[in-house]
Amino acid sequence: MATVIKTVNLTKRYGSLIALSNLNLTIEENDCFGFIGPNGAGKSTTIKILATLLQPTWGEARICDHVIGYQSRLIRPLIGYVPDYFGSYEDMVVQEYLEFFAATYNINGIGRTKVVNDALELTDLGYKRDSLVDALSRGMKQRLSIARVLLHNPKVLLLDEPAGNLDPRARIEMRELLKQLQRMGKTILISSHILPELQDLCNKVGIIERGELLFSGPWTDLIKQTQTGTIVRLAVQSRQDEAAQLLAGQPGVQHVSTDNGCLLVTLAGQVRDYSFIPQRLIAQGFNLTLLQEQQANLETAFMQLTRGIVQ
Repeated sequence: MATVIKTVNLTKRYGSLIALSNLNLTIEENDCFGFIGPNGAGKSTTIKILATLLQPTWGEARICDHVIGYQSRLIRPLIGYVPDYFGSYEDMVVQEYLEFFAATYNINGIGRTKVVNDALELTDLGYKRDSLVDALSRGMKQRLSIARVLLHNPKVLLLDEPAGNLDPRARIEMRELLKQLQRMGKTILISSHILPELQDLCNKVGIIERGELLFSGPWTDLIKQTQTGTIVRLAVQSRQDEAAQLLAGQPGVQHVSTDNGCLLVTLAGQVRDYSFIPQRLIAQGFNLTLLQEQQANLETAFMQLTRGIVQ
């Protein structure tokens, strides 16, 4: 596969603040790459540099082998950037909005009409073509943002929190749209805090924290790397704190934490039989309401990695 996005020791400083530190990232053609990290980790900074909106302090970033900062005019036709906010276009209707941006790419005449109609159809916004942009819901505005960046048929999509603050239906619609763009052969870099959706969408992920890249590669490899032992999810009818203390002192238990009213019991790597957990709890008078082995996923892997458990 051809390399589409590559950064080498990419660094961005704001005075004494280091937003990015020696970021080395490789994204290949047709990858859907999930960029994950806490707020302030450097995700948006990275995307803005790749979108040619920020200059790095040092290091290098390339898109399709063009160097950002030196060949930005060659890069911009190749990319579509969707930020995590939507600008104000109070007096425009949807059709005018898309025609305006098509004109900035010198798409004129019949060609402009076609690309606007195609973008509206792909994003399922055709019935809103005469609606005021400012009157659209947030989910529709996000889809309109994607319609805008598709007008010039870019090879690379840079999406910063496209599903942020969307209601469940709008998030599902956004996910299906992104899957369609994958099938069209787009290379996608997407940042998001909604990890189950990234696991469903992406073939690779990057984990960034405090400006440093902790992991980059297939998310299945991340799960293997971070899975230190069997995790059992359980719930008791009452006295949860006492149950946690009891289990934390049992041989074979590595760690006990809470999650949405349940206890997560992480067993030592060699322990597979967890029948002792209900036995100990029942013997001490606890009423169990839930007991199941938790399957490893991107969320649990992210929590393990960013807590510093994996070296």
